Amino acid sequence: MRIKLDENMPLSLATLLRSAGHNVSTVPEENLSGEGDPLVLETAIKEGRLLMTFDVDFGDIRAYPVGSHAGVVVFRLHDQRWAVLKEPAERLLGSGLLERLEHGIAIVNENRIRVRSKSGKA
Repeated sequence: MRIKLDENMPLSLATLLRSAGHNVSTVPEENLSGEGDPLVLETAIKEGRLLMTFDVDFGDIRAYPVGSHAGVVVFRLHDQRWAVLKEPAERLLGSGLLERLEHGIAIVNENRIRVRSKSGKA
């Protein structure tokens, strides 16, 4: 799967995703740090990449409707350190949802994964 990590995501997540066989690019690698949400998402769309972020604005389906992008994963955690993110990220990878999330949105917290997909299924 092709994935873009927002600038607020740790490089350890890129390492985890790459070790699982995913093609990962990051906003900082592409010199997009500090750019607005619309440009970051537009770049992900052009590259056919699912976007992973801590930015809860991307979870707003009125601003970023299901089907208008390749997919978005928003991590809504009480703490954004890798020590806290690692377990939910591994759970997401192990769930098989990433492969079925095309054009949908997943909200991942410490205890669960909520998905809204274009088909209504995930």
